[in-house]
Amino acid sequence: MNSSPKSILITGASSGIGEALALHYAAPGVFLALSGRNEDRLLAVAEACRAKGAEVDAACLSVTDAGPMEEWIHRVDDARRLDLVIANAGISGGTGGPMIGEPVSQARAIFNVNLNGVLNTIDPILPRMIDRHGGQIALISSMAGFRGFPGAPAYSASKGAVRFYGEALRGVAVKAGVKVNVVMPGFVKSRMTDVNGFPMPFLWSAEKAASRIADGLARNVGRIAFPLPIHAAVWFLSLLPDFVVQKLLIQLPGKSSSL
Repeated sequence: MNSSPKSILITGASSGIGEALALHYAAPGVFLALSGRNEDRLLAVAEACRAKGAEVDAACLSVTDAGPMEEWIHRVDDARRLDLVIANAGISGGTGGPMIGEPVSQARAIFNVNLNGVLNTIDPILPRMIDRHGGQIALISSMAGFRGFPGAPAYSASKGAVRFYGEALRGVAVKAGVKVNVVMPGFVKSRMTDVNGFPMPFLWSAEKAASRIADGLARNVGRIAFPLPIHAAVWFLSLLPDFVVQKLLIQLPGKSSSL
């Protein structure tokens, strides 16, 4: 695959980073397969991409539905062989504050979307890319995937699982000519972060994030992490003894429980 993919699939494309990526790639001669759960927002994104000259296939479905996901991805790939698949769909939720805790039902829902949704996106296309010895898959993780944060246990854990899975898969898939990249954004303005009632340092626009992601994918960077100050901070935290980190992180504000 060259650095300018012409057939791209993006999940979670109805808002946030997914929407920004769709609009970034939209251009004449580009085919976009976009999915999302909110039909009105998804169709609006599709129309905006068409206005930029792209051909668009928009599917309103959830990444948690393995059967419909497989059917859609296979249909799209049969018609327009996919160069790039971006497993972007994700949800978040927190503890609501100190001593409240995270309901197990919320944790299950987050894992279902953030981890199972990624697997449901990869599973239909990876064997095909391996067979044709080419293609690229991007997994959207998060800076929260470096360390378990008390304010968002399931979100941190699910994004950590995506990170480790993607990094390991990259080392295997390269033998078959398939590129795998893990994306680890910090705070990016979106519907997900709009509910945060606390300061978000180095908050990026979705458009800026999409540009950085696309550049990293074009250069086949294994871990696309940004912004640098947040990356450096969470990497350093991951090296410290747990008892030190726990004392630091317990001071952070809790993320609202939004599910």
